[in-house]
Amino acid sequence: MNMMDDVLISQLPPDILKSSLRALVSQNASSQKVFVEHVRILLRASLPAYPSPSELFGSRPCYTQFLASIRCLFTSKMAIESLPYFTHFLSCIPLAQTQWQPNDKLELALEEACGDIVQAIQALKELRSTPTEQLRECLLSLNSSINNCDVYSVSNNLQFPFVRARLQVDDALHLIFPDARLHHYPIDHGMKLNKRGVNPDIATYANLEHVELGPLKVPRIFNGLWQLSSPAWGTASIYKQHMDFEQLIRIGFVATDMADHYGDAELVYGSFRNQLPLEIGANVIACSKWCVFGPPAKPVTPDFVMEAVLERSRRLGGRVELLQFHWYDYEAKDYLRTLVELVKITKSHPHLVTAIGLCNFDSHHTEEVCQYLLREINEVGIVSNQIQYSLIDSRPTIKMEAVCQKYGVKLLTYGSFCGGFFSDKWLDADAPNIYSEKAQLTPSQRKYFDMINNWGSWDDFHALLRTLKRIAIKHNVDLANVAARWVLNRPSVGAVIAGTRAGISNNSESNLKTFSLTLDAEDTNQLDEYALGNRAQMLYNKIGDCGSEYRQ
Repeated sequence: MNMMDDVLISQLPPDILKSSLRALVSQNASSQKVFVEHVRILLRASLPAYPSPSELFGSRPCYTQFLASIRCLFTSKMAIESLPYFTHFLSCIPLAQTQWQPNDKLELALEEACGDIVQAIQALKELRSTPTEQLRECLLSLNSSINNCDVYSVSNNLQFPFVRARLQVDDALHLIFPDARLHHYPIDHGMKLNKRGVNPDIATYANLEHVELGPLKVPRIFNGLWQLSSPAWGTASIYKQHMDFEQLIRIGFVATDMADHYGDAELVYGSFRNQLPLEIGANVIACSKWCVFGPPAKPVTPDFVMEAVLERSRRLGGRVELLQFHWYDYEAKDYLRTLVELVKITKSHPHLVTAIGLCNFDSHHTEEVCQYLLREINEVGIVSNQIQYSLIDSRPTIKMEAVCQKYGVKLLTYGSFCGGFFSDKWLDADAPNIYSEKAQLTPSQRKYFDMINNWGSWDDFHALLRTLKRIAIKHNVDLANVAARWVLNRPSVGAVIAGTRAGISNNSESNLKTFSLTLDAEDTNQLDEYALGNRAQMLYNKIGDCGSEYRQ
């Protein structure tokens, strides 16, 4: 190491050091690998101690520090090693006769611990961990400690804070150890869903715009659950999440987008939907994904495809109305046969899946899929393609819109709100330091700040925000409504996806205003100047077609 670098590191304030490290690992894959491996070596050499129940929850509790130490384990790819620590933490709750009140400091910490368990188990599921006896014992012990904590909560009239953890651990046991025998609690165990108040407001619902995706009729704004893929957006209990879902259903936002890798999104939404009265639940649209990020572990056969459909249906506790398919490599042509089988399943097993869409397919391969399906089964078969599309990412205008119009495929768009950057908060604000803790940016904002820089300068973005604001004032709506409306007005766009931090915050009341907004020719022309023409072609040349960034 350079001596001056060594001195610099030793003298830097912690906030600057953390910011610098984030910049280093985010921009260099080899540096990220070295960083994580070095951290793992140090953690294994000095594993956390197990505090006693009184130390964890006594007069000078150390549960915050203990949870932080567990978080270091599973985020450094030591998920299995973290499980006994979670088991110990949960076991100490009844032993210490711990008490908590709604939304007090301890209950919020327990909700955060629940979210940590969800993320640790998600890492195990995505790695398809080897089913060793050690892992079986770790998961069963964790499951038992969750159940014991539930018994303690009920007997002390406390709200049980680990429902999400239970659903996630049970799901992992089912996937990794199908022979494991578990006690199946009712899916609404411990819930407080106001079933009478969840009916959609008829007047509001009638004012929503809808679009047809094959046999489905859906609102043109979807709820998005990408935010459940990481606690970086915050963590909430399942009770609070379900309250948010109730509000969205009442407004008429009945379609929700999720994925197999968005943490426990399918489990959480499935547990909500399956508590609804049948006449309401039947109109709730669950849109999930099957994302194949690497070569499949098994040959692509009809049985293999059916297993994938059954897995998502099981987690949702019922039908997947729209199953969106992502494939890792266009050179591996098994995706074509896979899509044929998926479309066939919509016919043979409509109780499992209603319609099939694509996710992040580019224009050429979207057309290839449509042509292949027409040859093989005499129909296009797919109803949608989910892609990034916004005023600062108009790549779909180059080729994608024409392909979708040709084959009747609708676009479901994410990024249309630019991760929250399309808001008054950023009018005339300085460009954020995306690696600084002080900026308090979400992962969405870090992602879309990079997109802003690909599109233009921060000054260019300010000019766009000021234009959006002028149009918003003119029509008495919010700035974000104007950005969403522009996308919805584009050819072949079916719906935009509005992310919701379920149980923490959502913008549903504001999003409703989008449907009352009509952009006139002047408004559209002003916005087109920022999005179309040379800018769209520049982005296409720089980044590639839709979805290319996920296959580099």
